[in-house]
Amino acid sequence: MKFLHTSDLHIGKSVNGFSMLEDQRYILEQIKTITVTEKIDAVVIAGDIYDRAIPSTEAVELLDSFLTGLLLEQIPVIMISGNHDSGERVAFADRILEKQGLYIAGGDEGEVKRVVLEDDYGPVDFVCLPFVKPAVVQAKNSAEAVERILSGVPMTMDLRTRNVLVTHFFVTGEGGEAPELSDSETKVNVGGLDNVPVSLFDMFDYVALGHIHKPQRIGKSEVYYAGSPLKYSFSEVKGSKYVNIVTLKEKGQVQVEKKELVPLREMRVIKGSLAQLLAMGQEEEANAREDYVQAVLTDEVELLDPIGALRSVYPNVMQIVLEKNLKEQGDVSEIRVQLGQKSTEELFADFYEMLKGEKPDEIRMEIIRQAAKEE
Repeated sequence: MKFLHTSDLHIGKSVNGFSMLEDQRYILEQIKTITVTEKIDAVVIAGDIYDRAIPSTEAVELLDSFLTGLLLEQIPVIMISGNHDSGERVAFADRILEKQGLYIAGGDEGEVKRVVLEDDYGPVDFVCLPFVKPAVVQAKNSAEAVERILSGVPMTMDLRTRNVLVTHFFVTGEGGEAPELSDSETKVNVGGLDNVPVSLFDMFDYVALGHIHKPQRIGKSEVYYAGSPLKYSFSEVKGSKYVNIVTLKEKGQVQVEKKELVPLREMRVIKGSLAQLLAMGQEEEANAREDYVQAVLTDEVELLDPIGALRSVYPNVMQIVLEKNLKEQGDVSEIRVQLGQKSTEELFADFYEMLKGEKPDEIRMEIIRQAAKEE
């Protein structure tokens, strides 16, 4: 049995005001191509299908296109809901869709769905545990909730066969080591209440995790976060994105291969003076200039419309960071201007304070308000 493990698609997500739908369409088509070329037997999606509980029409259409493409290739899909999803909406018509090879677990009441697929070595039992809040199953924390939900599984599961868990939680290692995070995750791990120890999954041959966006192994067993297929924050610029290709042979024989994904646009950080970055942009290839960019400006003088200037060569500048020396030698301040999320007045106020070290007075703000109305 060879299956592909991915998670955290976050279809419909926007990053710094930029819609990621085109990038998601590109990367999902790439995942579909991998499933065909690698002769994958099943695709496993471990939660956070959408970026919000009520997805946009465009997001629903994109997921529909992706799943339809896989099913037309006769590749079964097993997917669960995550903390960003509405379980009921994700699992709509799930019993009807099973006849087409699409298996969805979206129950918000701690339901455990079982999907059994066969290969030359016998059955593979996929146990599906979507994200659930502890209170829903009368538990004090996520660890207790998971333990309670899974408590009845061993009685109905044949431990002599191969068993896979698909779930979406904050899973920690043997010594309580937390997984590596990025800025794009919603911080739900408050006070350890959401920690789920990896030891609860000892009965499974492979655990397909979702929730954390950086691909990584948890503990020494075959427990993996595949990570998100795209970078959703600048804290992820140094890493690559992958899908896990998992091969199960006889009981106890598990092989995990990471297959790198290549995005439509890379996400990267560039640093230098405004003049240096403009010159660098002119020399870059056209496709590189389309990347999502965070520009760290080292200028110490006042700049006139640095965003507009940079976008003349880098149209997808997402973020400006101005690095300036403060009064105390060696102290550096970074003030980030989030583009596309603030009004003209707010952007001007932020920029003025960034340059002058004080807020603009009412006279200046009124001039900006009048100018904005005339645009």
